[in-house]
Amino acid sequence: MKREVAEFLVGVFVLAGLLCVGYLSIKLGKLDVMASDYYTLKARFISVAGVKKGASVQISGIQVGRVTKLTLDMEDQVAVVEMQIDPSIQVGDDVIASIKTSGLIGDRYVVLTPGGSLDYLKDGDFITETESPTDLTDLIGKYAFGGAGGD
Repeated sequence: MKREVAEFLVGVFVLAGLLCVGYLSIKLGKLDVMASDYYTLKARFISVAGVKKGASVQISGIQVGRVTKLTLDMEDQVAVVEMQIDPSIQVGDDVIASIKTSGLIGDRYVVLTPGGSLDYLKDGDFITETESPTDLTDLIGKYAFGGAGGD
């Protein structure tokens, strides 16, 4: 009888452990089980070098979404970034999407700079104003070889 109780308790303990591991995997892995809680916005950039799927989308330093897909528009030869945005956040149609770097060599993320428009983007809309990231290697090369201006 004691053996069966012990086996039952071990089973409950293992099940609780598996549930905890699953929960932590979802939370720490930034997976969204309910992805329909977001709406999608897209933006075209000349370059998205360093941006990865899962990168943060921020407004005023606050994360409001994440990058879900990076594709190439073969017709226009530009990169298309697809983002999931929190539905409680209204993004005006005059927003500017920029790619920034956290620190000197940190991860790249998307910054949305709001404008003053009261017309809001809807699910699947494109952000028309974008700024591609500054390439630090090009800047250093221009400075080192005298192409940075001031001649």
